[in-house]
Amino acid sequence: MPATPLRIGLVGAGGIAHAHMPGLLRLGPVVVFARDGAEDLAAAFAETALATGSSITVVDSLAALLDVVDVVDVVTPTFAHAEVVRAALDAGKDVISEKPLARTDADAADLVQRARDAGRALYPAQVVRWFPAYARLQEAVATGLLGDLAVLRFVRSGAFPIRTAWFADTELSGGIVMDQMIHDLDIARWIAGEVTTVSAIAVRSGTAAEPVAAAHVLLTHASGAISHVAGVWGPQHLAFTTEYSVTGTLGSLSHRSRDELDSVADLAVPEAVDGFLPQVDPAEDPYGLELADFVGAIAGTGPAPRVTAEDGAAAVRIANAALRSIASGQPEVLS
Repeated sequence: MPATPLRIGLVGAGGIAHAHMPGLLRLGPVVVFARDGAEDLAAAFAETALATGSSITVVDSLAALLDVVDVVDVVTPTFAHAEVVRAALDAGKDVISEKPLARTDADAADLVQRARDAGRALYPAQVVRWFPAYARLQEAVATGLLGDLAVLRFVRSGAFPIRTAWFADTELSGGIVMDQMIHDLDIARWIAGEVTTVSAIAVRSGTAAEPVAAAHVLLTHASGAISHVAGVWGPQHLAFTTEYSVTGTLGSLSHRSRDELDSVADLAVPEAVDGFLPQVDPAEDPYGLELADFVGAIAGTGPAPRVTAEDGAAAVRIANAALRSIASGQPEVLS
């Protein structure tokens, strides 16, 4: 980090803001703006700010935040990402945006081009690239340990996010495919290369109070490899779990989060990161590692992070192709 820490603006105060805040406070002072919940978020992390020697300031408008920060971290609901990222780029700020980069392909492509034209950094927070099991998988593939990839299988499950209503509205959130499964769609492309064809099916059941959703997405890669991505948003008692099995010509590598519990934490930390987000080791927080890489690259003190704005736009294109395939019942070809 630079001698004078960058001033970081956090736009949004929902559940994912609680995952970002510890890492942000280790990087510098944080300024928060949100339509709802900013004061509560600041209060929840007041002791953390004190312990890290940092600070949290709440402002009452996006304009006020943009006036005083160097970097903007966007953690608003999905449908608001594009609007806030555009405003930050137009104000000359470097930007971190929670996934998905945008809800539509057109918005995602526009954000990538705007950042390029403005000469500003734009990093999509595809945090699973920083989870140890997935970083290990990418390294195994990149070094040739698995040979030529043939079949990849990814599964992600957790409780249906009923905390706020927009998650259940596919037009606003993209549903389970865009909100949850986009992580594994991104990993599949990161590991096996560009995607040429997308086929998908989905089901929604349960009640308004106890909804359940599931989807399966089949990807054909330009290399010939096939990826099967499955996602579940289940009942509220369903624990968050992930798994993968990746096989190539020289062997396979697998992971099941239930079998790989590296640490068990029972800590007095702010509540809200639960149910539809994984538990993380506080000593090696992937959200914190991701944000440190982004801010280090922006400050010029670190290398380019392992994800680009173009990667974020590609993940949006794949997810939207899956949604179109669900609607039509036919495969979608990506040009």
